[in-house]
Amino acid sequence: MKKRISEPLFHIVKRDAPSLNRIIGVRVVAILLALLLCGIVTMATTGLDPLSVYESIFTGAFGSRRKIWITLQNTAILLLISVALTPAFRMRFWNVGGEGQILAGGLAAAACMICLADKLPNVLVMICMVAGSLLAGALWGFIPAFFKSRWNTNETLSTLMMNYIATQLVAYFTIIWEVPKGSGKIGIINQDSNIGWLPEVFGSKYLLTIIVAVLVTAFIYIYLNYFKHGYEISVVGESDKTARYVGIKVEKVIVRTMLLSGCLCGLVGLLLVGSINHTVTTTIADGQGFTGVLVAWMCKFNPLTMVFASLLIIFMNRGAGEISTNFGLNHSYADIITGIILFFLIGCEFFINYRIQFRKKAAREEK
Repeated sequence: MKKRISEPLFHIVKRDAPSLNRIIGVRVVAILLALLLCGIVTMATTGLDPLSVYESIFTGAFGSRRKIWITLQNTAILLLISVALTPAFRMRFWNVGGEGQILAGGLAAAACMICLADKLPNVLVMICMVAGSLLAGALWGFIPAFFKSRWNTNETLSTLMMNYIATQLVAYFTIIWEVPKGSGKIGIINQDSNIGWLPEVFGSKYLLTIIVAVLVTAFIYIYLNYFKHGYEISVVGESDKTARYVGIKVEKVIVRTMLLSGCLCGLVGLLLVGSINHTVTTTIADGQGFTGVLVAWMCKFNPLTMVFASLLIIFMNRGAGEISTNFGLNHSYADIITGIILFFLIGCEFFINYRIQFRKKAAREEK
């Protein structure tokens, strides 16, 4: 007697290593489908022409020379944050404290600008700002790493709590340094003397941040892929037991890697205070410490592909203001469009690495 065995309608099968052409092709299709869905949502909810909305988004990001420079500068900041978090994530150390590390670096830079302005020459003030920002960011990374390596504490909670501490420290010193008193803000620091203002490169106030982002991205890519330390980070991320078996000091790697991440986040704080805003506030990082986590994960911790992901997110954020001006739509609408695009970009990773295999027409039979 024959017995019919029912099979599932389909199987999910892992692909072999996908080719570059396939990766690019799948992502292009994902973006096109996302734009199509965004167009449908736009017509259904607002009645506007989607092409006009897309044109406004593009104009908001690249509509003038100044807008292009601002878009590139903002992209550089988000890229720096994403790259700074990458070594920790490669090690499977869940560092969600980028926001606090940025604030710590920015607070240190502001302290140097305010406290040393009338005591040291401008060059020495800037040297102190660089050193102070890097050390402050490193300290904010070291504390969770130390407790993790020593007592295996939960790094997600500890790095998150460090964000709140940094925020409250900035709020405290804002009250101390506020100008004028009672305003609740520090205001532009050293506006008359420009002491502590980082120098412009080739006469452009935007170029310094972009150059730093390019150099740091290249360094982290080489560091993670060609240095011994980068190899140790990958091994610890795969398995700390394997790392210990081959003689890697896991605790040392954890602390060293978080010192690096913290330093780079502190560097972002330095650029925000000393080059871009010339002041410090509790919102100076603008939530990008958490956005950087998304960018790092979406790009699978590859610093080079983070360039394009950062540009996409900043492009959408910059376009949001233009949408609001032209069509009366608030910033949340641009967030919806950004969310749809990011959802498709993240979801397309499944089709890059896996394929769906449907069952054969004829069911298998066995006696």
